[in-house]
Formats: sequence, structure tokens, C-alpha cells
Amino acid sequence: LKYFYVMTNLILSKSEENYLKSIYNLSDSGSKLVTTNSISKILNIEPASVTDMIKKLSAKKLVSYTKYKGVNLTKKGEKIAVEIIRNHRLWEVFLVDKLQFKWDEVHELAEQLEHVKSEKLINNLEAFLGFPKFDPHGDPIPDRLGVLPKREESKTLDEMLEDEKGVIVGVKNSEIEFLQFLEEHDLTLGKTITVQK
Repeated sequence: LKYFYVMTNLILSKSEENYLKSIYNLSDSGSKLVTTNSISKILNIEPASVTDMIKKLSAKKLVSYTKYKGVNLTKKGEKIAVEIIRNHRLWEVFLVDKLQFKWDEVHELAEQLEHVKSEKLINNLEAFLGFPKFDPHGDPIPDRLGVLPKREESKTLDEMLEDEKGVIVGVKNSEIEFLQFLEEHDLTLGKTITVQK
């Protein structure tokens, strides 16, 4: 039996990976429980189907589920979610920096590319891009160990005072219409702004 190898890596569907990524994002990077309703809303899927998938992921030991309370990722589930997020954000950088896509055009493409299973490809992509720390929307890119880069202290626009100056470092909403609105008003990453009122 010492010459007999068993495949221990989990093979997950794109749908399962999307659930893990969504739970990670909704849980504020794993720090709180996520309700099935919030998953249902973000993925636009019926709550009953969400519950079925959560049970499936729970059987694979990727999530911990407490009925009527919510779900969170196990260490194993969190590791996979962070890998998918890393892939997604690196592909977004590639599409914007190297292929001249606009920041409002890359999310859907990166959604498809993030599921490519090649650690070597992603590590080479990261090196080719010069080890970027943030994606085109200002989201931090986990390194190969899953560690997120630290950002200087920042706040949201609604927390700023009149006459206060700041530099735009990220957006929380990456919907196409919102990004196009920002582009039209020249409110892009790196721009210095002053709150007038």
C-alpha cells in the first residue's frame, strides 16, 4: 500500500467556489456569521437552494452551519475562498494594466478566470504584474500565503468633514453603473479630492 496514492484535494464546482467567496466577503473576512438570506440576496438564488448548498459545503467541512443563526467558513473553507479572491484580483489587475480594459469592464471576466486551477500560473502572473498589493478597485490582493497587505488608515467619503482633503484609494461598490459614474466625474483611484459640503 505504500506505493498507492490517494487524491486528497477537494474538487469543487464553480458554484461551490462562488459560495465560499461570497461567505468570506459577507462575513467581513471571516469575523462574523452570515445568514442564508444574505447569501441568497448576493448570489440571486432562492433561500432553499442556498440551504442545500450550505449543507453540501458543511459535509465537505468547508463551512460551519448553525440552523437559524448562520454560517461561517472553516479554516479549510477560508483558505480556498482567499485563493479564489487572490486569483480574481490579480486577473483584474492584468486586464486593466496589460490589456487596457476599464475598471468597470473587468469584474465579469475575472469571475470566469478566477476558477483556473494552476498555482504556478497565478504565481507567475503575480510576478509578471510586479507583485501588486491592490486591484483596480482598491481591494487588497492576498499574497501566496493568504496574507492581505496593510493599507494606511482610510475612511469613507461620508465620514469626511467640510474642507477635508483626501486621496481616493478604493471603492466599496463595484457595480458597473457606479464605476462609470465615478469615471465620468473623474473620481478614480489616486485622485485628490476636497469635500466642499
